[in-house]
Amino acid sequence: VHLIPVNPVREDGLNPKSRKRIMPDLLTEPPAIDPVYEAHVYCNIPTVAERSMEGHAPHYFKLVSVQVLIRHGDRYPLYAIPKTKRPDIDCMLVPSRKPSHPQLEAFIKHMSKGSAAQMDGSLSSLPRFPSHSLCEMGELTQTGVVQHLRNGQLLREIYINKHKLLPGDWTAKQLYLETTGKSRTLQSALALLYTFLPDFDWKKINMRHQWSTIFCSGSCDCPMRNHYLEEEQRRQYSLRVKNGDLEKIYVDMAKIVGIPTRQLRASNPIDSLLCYFCHNVSFPCTKTGCIGMEHFRVIKKHQLEDERERQEKKLYFLYALLATHPLLNQTVNRLQRIAEGKKEEVFVLYSAHDVTLSPVLSALGITEARFPRFAARLVFELWQDGKRPKEHFIRILYNGADVTFQTSFCKDHYKRSSKPMCPLEKFVNFVKRDMFLIFNSTSYYDACRRRAL
Repeated sequence: VHLIPVNPVREDGLNPKSRKRIMPDLLTEPPAIDPVYEAHVYCNIPTVAERSMEGHAPHYFKLVSVQVLIRHGDRYPLYAIPKTKRPDIDCMLVPSRKPSHPQLEAFIKHMSKGSAAQMDGSLSSLPRFPSHSLCEMGELTQTGVVQHLRNGQLLREIYINKHKLLPGDWTAKQLYLETTGKSRTLQSALALLYTFLPDFDWKKINMRHQWSTIFCSGSCDCPMRNHYLEEEQRRQYSLRVKNGDLEKIYVDMAKIVGIPTRQLRASNPIDSLLCYFCHNVSFPCTKTGCIGMEHFRVIKKHQLEDERERQEKKLYFLYALLATHPLLNQTVNRLQRIAEGKKEEVFVLYSAHDVTLSPVLSALGITEARFPRFAARLVFELWQDGKRPKEHFIRILYNGADVTFQTSFCKDHYKRSSKPMCPLEKFVNFVKRDMFLIFNSTSYYDACRRRAL
């Protein structure tokens, strides 16, 4: 769950890579930051029905477009802790096993028949649902599938049943679907679409492949973005080196598993430990001892401190502005076309990763947002004022909470407006012009080649 990759930077600025225990029952949010509570939130275990603010507007407003950016659901770790047994998690989909969903069985049957779908390039060779009795590295779990079946159902009740965003006879042209080339993002997108669409029809599913985890498409050449990413990685490293408690924990864990401390640190143990934690499975043991809750707590606490310092130092913010401009520009251009009366691509789904959502939140100025949990969703709603049909407004929601007025471009508007949303032109001006001011630039190309003031 590293905020950003820490290995060599690629062209797009990102990196290519059972005994039970009792999980604390956390029903109310504690006043101070509690690493265990934050980990619990991150897991996003499907339990109670979620309340959300999506689709709320004055009665005379009409919803005309929805764009959704999701993080894939719960997955098996990407890294293994050396010399320990891998977490014993089953990635077969079993409707009778918890967590489940009323439509899970139908979803499995439907996914087995997907030959008519239009899939870009390598996507067509990926499995449509997880199916290994011992999960493969990075594979979506049943929990991950259920998280997005729930997301799709929630969005359907609001956007289809209530606001009639898509008609019963919807066509492929009304959707725009894009995913990275990982099975966990493709499967997450399919799970959400299965419960969201009025009638899931494989012939109308045209899934585009995005090779870049920051969705920069054809605008990925940005030297200064890579520069700020490298600077941010140095900041991360410096904070870690200064943390004596963290170093002691790494030394202790390395002794337990019998490897050098450096090798343990490089294996990114928090990624693996979060899987044990989220699935309520005991942390691994060896003949020398067991990794325990205190190890987990100290590493998770450091992660939270790192996120806090990241907000203060601004290096990540500069990286985020340049990393997300291509995606936000595509979003704005589409919203403008729909505001002008175009009826295509009224529902958009980008299926992505934490390293996609996190910079988008940062670039928009939503500093209070938590690090993207499993199956996180960021929604852009476009509304038309029924009394003044030429006027359009946007709402931005993160995991069901309205964060429109936390954005840097609409903070001040809130004080003067009686409407619970932001004029579309404010978002347009931010993406087309204001994102570059800190770089003393007027364009993305120029900002990518110029240092910030």
